[in-house]
Amino acid sequence: MRTETAPAQTVTRLADYQPPAWWVDDVHLTFDLAPKASLVRARIAFRRNPDRPDAPFRLDGRKLTLRGCAVDGAPVEPDLDAEGLTLSADLPDSFTWTCETEVDPETNTELEGLYLSKGMYCTQCEAEGFRKVTYYPDRPDVMAPFTVRIEAPKDAPVLLSNGNPGASGDLGERHFAEWHDPHPKPAYLFALVAGDLISHDAPFTTASGRPVDLKVWVRPGDEGKCAYAMDSLIRSMRWDERTHGREYDLDIFQIVAVDDFNMGAMENKGLNIFNSKYVLASPETATDRDYELIESIVAHEYFHNWTGNRITCRDWFQLCLKEGLTVFRDQCFSADERSEPVQRIQDVKALRARQFREDQGPLAHPVRPEEYIEINNFYTSTVYEKGAEVIRMLRILIGEEGYRKGLDLYFDRHDGEACTIEQFRACFEEACGTDLSHFARWWSQAGTPVVTVREEWQDGQYTLTLSQVTPPSPGQAEKAPQVIPCQFGLLGADGRELVPTRLLELTGAEETAIFVGLGERPTASLFRGFSAPVVVSRELSEADLALLLGHDSDPFNRWEAGRQYAQRIVFDLLAGSEDVPEAWSAACGALLTDPGLDPAFRALALDLPGEDELAGEIAANGGHADPDAIHAALTRLRRHLAASLEKELVETYHAMDVPGSYSPDADSAGKRALRGRCLNLLMAGPKGAALAAERFSQADNMTDQMAGLIALVHHGAEGWEEALSAFHRQWQGDALVLDKWFSLQAVNPRAGAVARVMALTDHGDFDWRTPNRFRSVIAAFAMGNPTGFHTASGAGYALLGDWLIKLDSVNPQTAARVAGCFETWRRYNPERQQKMQDQIARILAVDGLSRNTTEILSRIAEA
Repeated sequence: MRTETAPAQTVTRLADYQPPAWWVDDVHLTFDLAPKASLVRARIAFRRNPDRPDAPFRLDGRKLTLRGCAVDGAPVEPDLDAEGLTLSADLPDSFTWTCETEVDPETNTELEGLYLSKGMYCTQCEAEGFRKVTYYPDRPDVMAPFTVRIEAPKDAPVLLSNGNPGASGDLGERHFAEWHDPHPKPAYLFALVAGDLISHDAPFTTASGRPVDLKVWVRPGDEGKCAYAMDSLIRSMRWDERTHGREYDLDIFQIVAVDDFNMGAMENKGLNIFNSKYVLASPETATDRDYELIESIVAHEYFHNWTGNRITCRDWFQLCLKEGLTVFRDQCFSADERSEPVQRIQDVKALRARQFREDQGPLAHPVRPEEYIEINNFYTSTVYEKGAEVIRMLRILIGEEGYRKGLDLYFDRHDGEACTIEQFRACFEEACGTDLSHFARWWSQAGTPVVTVREEWQDGQYTLTLSQVTPPSPGQAEKAPQVIPCQFGLLGADGRELVPTRLLELTGAEETAIFVGLGERPTASLFRGFSAPVVVSRELSEADLALLLGHDSDPFNRWEAGRQYAQRIVFDLLAGSEDVPEAWSAACGALLTDPGLDPAFRALALDLPGEDELAGEIAANGGHADPDAIHAALTRLRRHLAASLEKELVETYHAMDVPGSYSPDADSAGKRALRGRCLNLLMAGPKGAALAAERFSQADNMTDQMAGLIALVHHGAEGWEEALSAFHRQWQGDALVLDKWFSLQAVNPRAGAVARVMALTDHGDFDWRTPNRFRSVIAAFAMGNPTGFHTASGAGYALLGDWLIKLDSVNPQTAARVAGCFETWRRYNPERQQKMQDQIARILAVDGLSRNTTEILSRIAEA
């Protein structure tokens, strides 16, 4: 019988955790694939947990048709409900469960479980998608080896699953392939792919001399776009061997590119499934940023083989144990492969844009949350990016050697287990002989600490005092002091280091450091390398900022000083100031033309604060952000720079031309980034339009072509419409490039944004059921076009509301993630607040709204 009843809005709590009542020793699955009625036959060896002798036999299952089941070959009739089945009969302590279920991949638009993506069978089982494949204890602490047999029509010639390949053969009009994964794994790591695919192959030999076959599978026609993903994989494998002593453990490692995918990628054991956006790349179709993302995401999913697969999380509350740790590992990899300072700045920019925003709003939650309704809603920046910052702080506090010892102990002790944060922490405590119980608050306490700085200089003595307060957040009104590592140095008036980098640990409400014998009042360079994810409240003069911007030996703090300097000028303009300090323009000019600085760093240093970032700062200080006024102030600042530095910008633009064929290497990408930054600023003056048109028309790579097109379209320069049409004609057969075409229009800040986006949704190439395309238009508009989304009429909010209602019934995961765009409603004036609340209420009133979207919007509305 088919279970159609909507799942209840139940709350799952960490405090209620119990170990499974039944362990699984072995799993055999046979798939008989068909578009509308795929059959899944399961044979599973169960063993009673003696610690829970009276617990019932309960299996998870959703949207399944049960065709029959048996215990040790004897048919049974379980009780079925919307969330699974229960067997009330007396059962032996160990037995073999057999079961046949039917699923419908063709109508599975949620892209969770087994579904079809343009004719290709695919699975996505994290977090709780396996229960849409067969009845099973779908929880991460149930781990077992899997053997899989796939039978399918021959129009799906490639049949893939986890582990090593086994037998394969002909079945007449159909064929089969078998796979065996000897490593126990939870069901969320199961994967299956079947379709018409071509592989890009490469050999690999591990550090111990064991050969491994590497394959990147793509659709026919895309095989020329796999080389960089393969190169990234090989470099990732070498890096993990070299840096952490971790070798790969199967005979084969495979990546599959899938067009319809809710996430970026998935680390299924030995068979990583990727959104095609993060695999396919050629110079003509992918930008430098695309190449960077492919490199980091391939690395991230591969690193999960140890931090996520070999050792997984006991329950979903421990999600940060695999994700935060693995994000930190992929950040370190990218820093080693490219530029460490540039990587750090990019990571912090992303953290502030997403995670700080989350911490400041109604969706704030600890890195390890205490409860959830829908686990998919906790795949958040707090779990991932803030989780990575917690690992980074741990390494700062115990040192590189202690960190490696603790991590090695974690790998050795818990290989093959499902673990908790406490077990992870205990490894570092034991390896380093230290107590980390105070530090553990970073995992359990929500919110971004605010560190206030007080400085005194008297009679040759410099006193530095740091104090901390973490604002209240939903469910946590009172916050205890945290362990905050502050790496700092002291600079003299000429920029030389009076005191080199030291570590000050802020462990209580306040800590003080005193320095004598300095000879002059120093300027402190605090939180070097962004040593803790905090907001720093500090009074700095323009002279202090100029000194740090011009002379700090720490690249991050040099960039940070420039960002704060520009932010202060914007706030002055918003307050009615008519002047832009010449000292700031001169400092920008010095950065722009300094040949000793990495071009990628110069590009970041010349990037003005974002509109959303500025709105958050205004709200944090008790004000209401005006998106139009912020946009106008930033436009004025760009015009000032374009006028003040026109000669230098033009000269640097031409100097950063990269001759020869395209390469995504860090040096070339950095030059193109600086060239693009110069062009963006020059568009505010008279010379930009001609340069943009030239760059667009003469580009031999997507980075240059997009830079020229964005400059033309966003500034309404002469010929922008013709350029936009020409780009569409050139790339109308490439879905990933068309996503860029849609997105650049959705984030266009010029007037009339809502009407433009509505027109895009009527375009023949807009397929709203494809997550990438929906995100390229609706999500890009709501997240990346503040003046358009927050237009005073409320039309932007209504547009988002309409599309969320439409998408929720088809793909609730994507709808819920985009619904988070309403989380900042308190930042704005009462009129805008009311219009956003009206849309939230309208969506929540929809009959049958998914629990995914209901949870997100309910939390936003209740804040």
